Amino acid sequence: MDLSSHNISGLFSQLGLPSTNSEIDRFFATHTIPHDTRLEDADFWTSVQSDFLKEGIAGDSEWAEIIDQLDARLRH
Repeated sequence: MDLSSHNISGLFSQLGLPSTNSEIDRFFATHTIPHDTRLEDADFWTSVQSDFLKEGIAGDSEWAEIIDQLDARLRH
């Protein structure tokens, strides 16, 4: 059972990324996705990260809402 926090910091942890507020802010400052690219197809994800995001969205998992937030922030 997944007992992690379902927030942006928890999502970054699930993705194996640094998850402090300053590290998350730095990630968003240095990564963007073009509007015509699907979130999971961004070139900076590993295949495991991409699969997690794809499955989280497709399966409407407990992470889906946070993944949507991640997507929106990467398209600023």
